[in-house]
Amino acid sequence: MQVYLDNAATTPLDAEVIEVMVEAMKNDFGNPSSIHAHGRQVKTLVEKARRTIANLLHASPSEIFFTSGGTEADNMAITRSIADFGITHAITSPIEHHAVLHTLEEQERVGNIKLSILNLDEKGNIDLAHLTALLAENPRSLVSIMHANNELGNLSDIKKISEICNTYNAIFHSDTVQTMGHYIHNLSELKIDFITGAGHKFHGPKGVGFLYINANNKIKPFIYGGAQERNMRGGTENVYGIVGLAKALEIAYRDMDAHQAYIQNLKDYMISELQKAIPDVRFNGNIEADKSLYTVLNVSLPCTDMSDMLLFNLDIAGISASGGSACSSGSDIGSHVLTGIKADSARPSVRFSFSKNNTKEEIDVVVAKLKEICQ
Repeated sequence: MQVYLDNAATTPLDAEVIEVMVEAMKNDFGNPSSIHAHGRQVKTLVEKARRTIANLLHASPSEIFFTSGGTEADNMAITRSIADFGITHAITSPIEHHAVLHTLEEQERVGNIKLSILNLDEKGNIDLAHLTALLAENPRSLVSIMHANNELGNLSDIKKISEICNTYNAIFHSDTVQTMGHYIHNLSELKIDFITGAGHKFHGPKGVGFLYINANNKIKPFIYGGAQERNMRGGTENVYGIVGLAKALEIAYRDMDAHQAYIQNLKDYMISELQKAIPDVRFNGNIEADKSLYTVLNVSLPCTDMSDMLLFNLDIAGISASGGSACSSGSDIGSHVLTGIKADSARPSVRFSFSKNNTKEEIDVVVAKLKEICQ
């Protein structure tokens, strides 16, 4: 049996998404920037997708900008905020996705900002008192804190963080790539400046995402060379990706309650079965349902002699999982997230991430294999 439990890295395309993308590929080939009928027809598809996403997020279509994915969206929000708002100080956590952390570190390296790193507890939860203290000293800062950590699954209270940022007139950006399509984001009730989404995290296509820019913020383009995206991003639009992205988010919102309950049940089942099968199994980060992303479980195992070979053995057994962030899987450097929470480096850690396509039978296969490896 082949078991795919790396859905935080990417999810399989939904059949309904494939259907609408193929339909667009067959019938709509014009350049959306062209003024003739073929171009106007495709432009209509792009704007319909923009309206769909905006309506789901309770935003205005003018606040949604399509990008190549979450990484570009994060880079755009961070670099343009610093340049266009005159930001000289930024605050983030040591366990952010590298799309955020490396971008901010580069901004500090070239002298644009001073970067402050937030304290964490042993589970990886952000110290909001430290955030408040830093903002009291540096009130007009850029704050970038992800909604859910992609390796641990920890959820941050972005509503509370947004209120703290608002008190100190700070700019708040949140990488919401892991929670987009999995939780409701009502931007009419959340005081936030930027959030991001990537289609392939919720059963949409790769290579397409979006950035929400609050209408109160005016920034310059991140990519020059064309008038696309209302003069905010040069480059011919990834039309078929955009169509698929909007459909995937529409499906995610339509089925969200059922999928949340089903996947949370799978996660709880795996926790229970692992605790019964493997003495001294531990979990990195939060595992409580109200504090943790229901699609992610980071497991710390006692089989220290198998540390270097664990993922290899799982792969040989037909089980796909991750030891860290798949976005940097070509690196031989250990996980900065596990380092950030001071996880026991002698114990191998595996991130299992679930989707609506997984089953309890698959969980049984994985638990049995882990038990065998650790014995």
